[in-house]
Amino acid sequence: MMWKKKLRQPQYAFNSEKVFLAATQATKSVYSYLQTTRLGLTKAEVENRQNTYGKNEVTHEPKKNPFVVFIKTFINPFIGVLTGLAVISLVIDVLMAAPGEQEWTGVIIIAVMVICSVILRFWQEWKANEATESLMKMVKNTCLVKRAGGCEEELDITELVPGDIIYLAAGDMIPADLRIIESKDLFISQASLTGESEPIEKFPEIKEKQYRKGSIVELDNICYMGSTVISGAAKGIVFATGNRTYLGTIARNLNGHRAITAFDKGISKVSLLLIRFMLVMVPFVFFINGFTKGDWFEAFIFAISVAVGLTPEMLPMIVTANLSKGALSMSRKKTIVKNLNAIQNFGAMNILCTDKTGTLTCDKIVLEKYINADGSADESKRILRHAYFNSYFQTGLKNLMDKAILSHVKELNLEHLKDDYTKVDEIPFDFIRRRMSVVIKDRQEKRQIITKGAVEEILAICSHTEFNGKVYQLTDELKAKAKQISDEMNRKGMRVLAVSQKSYVEKNGNFSVGDEKEMVLIGYLAFLDPPKPSAAEAIKQLHEHGVEVKVLSGDNDIVVKAIALQVGIDTGHSLTGPEIEMMDETALKEQVKTTTVFSKLTPLQKTQIISILQEQDNTVGFLGDGINDAAALRQSDIGISVDSAVDIAKESADIILLEKDLMVLEDGVIEGRKTFGNIIKYIKMTASSNFGNMFSVMFASAFLPFLPMMPIHLLIQNLLYDISQTTIPFDRMDPEFLRKPRKWDASDLSRFMIYIGPISSIFDIVTYLVMWHVFGCNSPEHQSLFQSGWFIEGLLSQTLIVHMIRTRKIPFIQSRATWPVIGMTSLIMVIGIIIPFTSFGASIGLQALPLSYFPWLIGILLSYCILTQLMKNWYIKRFTRWL
Repeated sequence: MMWKKKLRQPQYAFNSEKVFLAATQATKSVYSYLQTTRLGLTKAEVENRQNTYGKNEVTHEPKKNPFVVFIKTFINPFIGVLTGLAVISLVIDVLMAAPGEQEWTGVIIIAVMVICSVILRFWQEWKANEATESLMKMVKNTCLVKRAGGCEEELDITELVPGDIIYLAAGDMIPADLRIIESKDLFISQASLTGESEPIEKFPEIKEKQYRKGSIVELDNICYMGSTVISGAAKGIVFATGNRTYLGTIARNLNGHRAITAFDKGISKVSLLLIRFMLVMVPFVFFINGFTKGDWFEAFIFAISVAVGLTPEMLPMIVTANLSKGALSMSRKKTIVKNLNAIQNFGAMNILCTDKTGTLTCDKIVLEKYINADGSADESKRILRHAYFNSYFQTGLKNLMDKAILSHVKELNLEHLKDDYTKVDEIPFDFIRRRMSVVIKDRQEKRQIITKGAVEEILAICSHTEFNGKVYQLTDELKAKAKQISDEMNRKGMRVLAVSQKSYVEKNGNFSVGDEKEMVLIGYLAFLDPPKPSAAEAIKQLHEHGVEVKVLSGDNDIVVKAIALQVGIDTGHSLTGPEIEMMDETALKEQVKTTTVFSKLTPLQKTQIISILQEQDNTVGFLGDGINDAAALRQSDIGISVDSAVDIAKESADIILLEKDLMVLEDGVIEGRKTFGNIIKYIKMTASSNFGNMFSVMFASAFLPFLPMMPIHLLIQNLLYDISQTTIPFDRMDPEFLRKPRKWDASDLSRFMIYIGPISSIFDIVTYLVMWHVFGCNSPEHQSLFQSGWFIEGLLSQTLIVHMIRTRKIPFIQSRATWPVIGMTSLIMVIGIIIPFTSFGASIGLQALPLSYFPWLIGILLSYCILTQLMKNWYIKRFTRWL
């Protein structure tokens, strides 16, 4: 009953103090403190705790409901405007119309625009969600658990509860947060939690000094969910499961809405800008036509059509089509795009923040060099030979550096050297001595001790040193030189071990630590976690494309700087986590601008740095693969991870690299800029063209005795124009455009509309004058011919703007659109010319034009193209930008 009372208030909710309390319990009292027994939990206790704590699962984002996704596709300002206009048109043209006079055409055209846009966006987003669903699932794992009277059974880790006793062996993933109660040579990799590549040894007891000063991830007897057993065996008691674990705490803070990205902000700015233009111009058109024509009802219907004409209703569809095409292109490069908006953000990204371990580096230590005691190269490979014997003959944990030595010898085909020696004994490694020794003998029974370890510890047991084939007394001066050699390699980010030996040992067996004395220092080994082969070239390419790279790592500052230098990142400006803690917010914001290398960072500090960069008007990407990177992946405008990353990092990322080739980042940047360019093409084309058309409408409304175009004409013209632009996602971009990051700029869009839009109005007015004076369309009786002439000229000029604005070069000559774009625009132009000559055209109030109209049309359109090109060149020089 007492246990049940305590369960009503969860005993194991994660916090640092509770972790320390679990860690500091004496081994003899830890069972009672964690409310279990040496024989494990009974069946009833397990059921009770499962009811209270639930499954041992970390919270992940739920699968998206298709209905909810579909509804969300309607949440767009342009779709909202069109839906409202469709409802108004339905009420006025159908419900309020007299019997037999209902007009469905306007309602149908607007509805087609809305439905096409919504269905396409829903379909493509849903396909993207389905394709990446596998990344949202945790890998199932089992563990060995003692329960019900001491019986051991293999159970799914999701069934674990606080108080369970579990067994660990090499290769196991830690299934929950647990307190170690027994261990033998237990080494744990916490790389995914801390970024440190070296494993940590765990013991049943905790050091007092660590309890008072250490971090919870450094506790000797606590293992955390998500870390991995490298070697050894252990028994532990679970004290936290699921969301109450250290991993669960991080995951719980990640769920929910992502930060608003640069893409989202850009779309919102553009949408609001165009809606503001609409709110100003539509009422103006309404009142002008109402006063000049005297028919307020007809003026209202015309104003609604003008509003439709000003609305880039295909924006959601064009955006989604561009993003989906980008995602498809990336999938061919073995990259999964989880969030379609991330493609555009690739192109807008001007800062890439990256973790070091597993992203810039191979996450695998290699033997970089082996040198003699005086710092000279080991030409005879004597140092390597001794190091190889030490690593090969030991029976304890072969750490990453041992594996690096063995691998290097294998590459050099020197493994046969061991055949001439036999192991006599060994003195195992421990973290107090920080060294280990083996005793071997050759075929002549000559015995020697070979010891390798930390430089300070090896110097402490050496009385002599050897170089140039001679042995010298190890004086203080030579010790200082040894330390200097070591420090120089440390400054290059290398981990240094010293190697010593003692020959002609007379003792036969039972060697102990006391035998590690009067050794001879013979040389050093230098290790490095090397950068990935593609990292330097990828970073170089990113720099050439205007993307600054910053390293955000939890690893040691010396190592981080060394890796950064090797991959071409400037290390002149660096900061560490402890230094950041001491800085005020103002100073930190200033430092972040120029700092390129950050080390010893906590997950929170990574997120903080990204947030500051975003506040400084940067589009920030983050590349990481560990649990400690997950929050930063969420905060960034574009989160990038790799296929071997932990599940939470994959879930937090927008882009998953299925191959650890960083060159795909360059491909992503290029693809993103293509996508952005094609999206902004559409927005500028339709915004400037529609803006110009509305000027034309206002001018004609003020001076003509009839409407310049019927509402149905405007709707059909707008629909055809939108169809002509559906192939824009398949267009190419000029190479010059792809060289720099591209960001949304609503102010440039408004300026572009004001300067470029009215050009079409000039030639629309020329068309009015031609129709009025040349063809005599100067009275309401001839309005049909007038409207037909402007219908064709307006549609063709709008369609030609696709080619005029898609490039800063001379269209068709210096830069040509892709065949899909040329084909679709040509088809729409032909359809537009034919409509007035058809029965459909007659049914909507258009009529056939005389052949003498078309030379005028060609002259008007050619003049329009020339003036637009001249204005375009001036605009580029004046404002140093285009698109």
